[in-house]
Amino acid sequence: MRRYFIRRSAERSIQTFGTIRGLAALSARSIGREKSALASATTGLAAMSAAGMLTEAKAQNDRFPSRALTMVVPFPPGGVADTVGRPIAEAMSRALGQSVVVENRAGAGGAIGMSHVARAKPDGYTLLMALVSISTIPVADEVLGRPPSFSLQQLRPIARITADPTVLAVAADAPYKNYASFERYAKDNPGKLNFGSSGNYGTMHVPMEMLKLARELKMTHVPYKGAGPAVLGLLSGEINLVATGPASILSHVKAGKIRVLAHWGKEPLQSMPDVPSFDGLGIPIHFSQWSGIFVPSETPPLVINQLRQAAKQAAFDPKVQAAITSAGSPIQYLDAPEFAQFWAEDAKTLAEVVRRIGKVD
Repeated sequence: MRRYFIRRSAERSIQTFGTIRGLAALSARSIGREKSALASATTGLAAMSAAGMLTEAKAQNDRFPSRALTMVVPFPPGGVADTVGRPIAEAMSRALGQSVVVENRAGAGGAIGMSHVARAKPDGYTLLMALVSISTIPVADEVLGRPPSFSLQQLRPIARITADPTVLAVAADAPYKNYASFERYAKDNPGKLNFGSSGNYGTMHVPMEMLKLARELKMTHVPYKGAGPAVLGLLSGEINLVATGPASILSHVKAGKIRVLAHWGKEPLQSMPDVPSFDGLGIPIHFSQWSGIFVPSETPPLVINQLRQAAKQAAFDPKVQAAITSAGSPIQYLDAPEFAQFWAEDAKTLAEVVRRIGKVD
């Protein structure tokens, strides 16, 4: 009898163990299914989130611009970049349906404003109206052994607007009435003449260094914060000459306050057809002061295309053409692909010139 109860007790224990094991297996399967469902849900949510972000990014591009844009001019008012930038910004405002506000961020030959845009958020809301000095500043940093202000790879071209030969200008009452008499005076008085610029290695400095090297002239460089202040320095007698774009001085030439002795172009100037080129004087030096619009390099392609269209509309706007041409800088528009090729070739040439000039005070 006792053996019977022991056997029954053992059988019940085995049954209980089997039940527990079955429940455990069932529980494990349930947990597995729950984990699988959770993983699937997480993956689905991640995919939905990524898709949502792409959709939102596309929506932002599709409705660009939804607020005002800023066009940084890296020089003070009165210079070529400012003279060109303001009517272009106004016309682009009409094309985009949002204000394009000009902001002058001057200093360091344009490097302060250019580096600001190079590091700006690449969303299309920060534009740069640059001059040719955008190509000389990085290589000047290299020559001087200082940290780069920015690199050319950080900026992407949208459109070239103008391209003017630089002109050599002096005060109307200067003792030299043409280039030949100026050079004789400079060689008879080494170090006496000084010239102003928008900053070291800038658009007003490089052509003068080219002239000094070509003709073995000794003159003193006086850097200002931009073309506007440098021209005022010429008018006030602080300096003796400047190399600048026609737009900076044409009104003063017409008023009889400034005389232009020569220019660095290959073709006659439309605004000053009687002014000889250095080529024509037997001095083979060339320098073009162009202006163009740039954005941070990672700006989305859809936004780039909208800005290209707006820039083209602005460049061919009759009001813009009249304003810029009357200032002495006829429109020389290039769309982004052509401008990029032009810029690459021009930057290579200027890099060689800056390295040849070397370190300057």
